[in-house]
Amino acid sequence: MILNCALTFDFDAMSVWLGSYKSRNPSMISRGEFGAIAVPRILDILKKHNIFATFYIPGHTALAYPDIVKRINDEGHEIAHHGWVHENPANFDEANERNNLDRGLEALQKVACVTPNGYRSPSWDFSTRTIQLLLEYGFVYDSSLMGADFTPYYARKNDEFDDRNPYKFGPNVDIVELPVTWLMDDFVHFEFVDNDTFGLSAPSKVQEIWTKEFDYARNNELGGLYSITMHPQVIGRGHRLMMLERLIENFKSHDDVGFTTMIDYAKKWRTANPLETWVASGAPQATGGAGRDKL
Repeated sequence: MILNCALTFDFDAMSVWLGSYKSRNPSMISRGEFGAIAVPRILDILKKHNIFATFYIPGHTALAYPDIVKRINDEGHEIAHHGWVHENPANFDEANERNNLDRGLEALQKVACVTPNGYRSPSWDFSTRTIQLLLEYGFVYDSSLMGADFTPYYARKNDEFDDRNPYKFGPNVDIVELPVTWLMDDFVHFEFVDNDTFGLSAPSKVQEIWTKEFDYARNNELGGLYSITMHPQVIGRGHRLMMLERLIENFKSHDDVGFTTMIDYAKKWRTANPLETWVASGAPQATGGAGRDKL
């Protein structure tokens, strides 16, 4: 077995400032424009190293930068759903959450003729109905939840929880969950947003954290998925891109490491672990524990 590495990029552009931060300040919103400068740099690095990555793109971004999104698709990278304008699904009723899914799908289809198989929620936020909607819309996988680190699992719907009663786990459904963590996200390490997010870390610090996570995964979780979440407007600064290349060169130096898109890994894992068989096997994640099923 190998350790599967996935480089993922959330091409939010202006949408993160409009949707998540609800800014109408032209200066703050302009920070997202740097994403359009950074994506071509990132694509050049990926081409240099012959790596195919996954780009999560809000519909708003696709319509703002159609030529860049087309290039991402034309160069063989996966394009996945990332909302309409980087909105929190929990802030909407069902009709409007569906509308945001629809608008994102329509924009990606219009710009790149892509119907995505994968979904990542803006800021990794869910409503209590999000999993059911993803199931209805036919998504193969989600990458928003944090119930494991390097091991996929089948997402659940209809968990019941409050601060008074024991947690009740709902049934697993046929959506592969490729888990994430803020630890492996560049935004919290590097970005400055008033006093809310104060990053601006040196790349050496982040490289150490991400490398040690890689080392652990390689030593203990072969067959699993090691993924990094990056944002072009963040990782695309020169000194950070240099760090990214150092990481890529390190990953490539190991014979038991390979690169994958999220959809390729999700499909292989799903084939190797059919839902009914996985649940019947008593996989710990089926009842809310950390599973160990890998490829």
